[in-house]
Amino acid sequence: MITTEIAHEVKLIDGEFTPSEALDIINGLIKEKINFHKIHRLSMLEGNVNCDTKTDDSRVSQLLKAKEDFKAFYKEAKQEGRKFKISGLLELELVD
Repeated sequence: MITTEIAHEVKLIDGEFTPSEALDIINGLIKEKINFHKIHRLSMLEGNVNCDTKTDDSRVSQLLKAKEDFKAFYKEAKQEGRKFKISGLLELELVD
């Protein structure tokens, strides 16, 4: 796979958020990514029940772990009365 220069950027998130707001944002993003991988896996299986879904399975597991890891971070911030600064920049590259 050959990558080229960054073709486009999308500033998805940028700001300070309360712990509850941050929880909603992070959980929402993770939920969408999990759903993407589940739908992708299902569409692959519809065509061939023996196809390899390891990549999607692995990614779902990673995302579920990230969700659990964030809960501890969230609880700590909430107890300490702190906010989250979240910056999310998507960098899109064209690949061959």
